[in-house]
Amino acid sequence: MTRKPGAPMPQTLRALIHSTATHPARAVLCPHCRALPGKPCTLRTTGRLLPEPHPKRVSAWAQQTAVCPECQTAPGTPCHKNGIPLRYVHDRRTTEARETAA
Repeated sequence: MTRKPGAPMPQTLRALIHSTATHPARAVLCPHCRALPGKPCTLRTTGRLLPEPHPKRVSAWAQQTAVCPECQTAPGTPCHKNGIPLRYVHDRRTTEARETAA
């Protein structure tokens, strides 16, 4: 079997990449690369598909789906420290979201 540069990806591999066993953070829009819900994150420079979502997407998903055990904010509300909103969610909130999704 010869390998051709730029050959199309076989449908079996494409289906595996887009299978239902993906990270639950794919349910939200990626604020980093603007990947649509259900689609994988990409590198903005090359367009290469990433196997895992960007950290900002994971934070956005955790913020939308879980209550933060650290700062007690409701789903949809950003985490904060002394009333100042954080750019990312607390690690415990991400853990809570993963446990809820499992």
